[in-house]
Amino acid sequence: MNDFFHNLAALLKVKTIISLVCIFVFADLAVKQVITPDNVMTIISMVIAFYFGTQTGKE
Repeated sequence: MNDFFHNLAALLKVKTIISLVCIFVFADLAVKQVITPDNVMTIISMVIAFYFGTQTGKE
């Protein structure tokens, strides 16, 4: 059970929250047709690549 809470605390770090908010915002803009899906895929790919790139750098 301690592992669960430790993993949950690690998930709620600022970088994770910002990444998830960016993904949801750009996905919402794509659904509302404010920006094209191609742009959304580019932006989300960059956010995810940055997030996972910094995660592997820590380990």
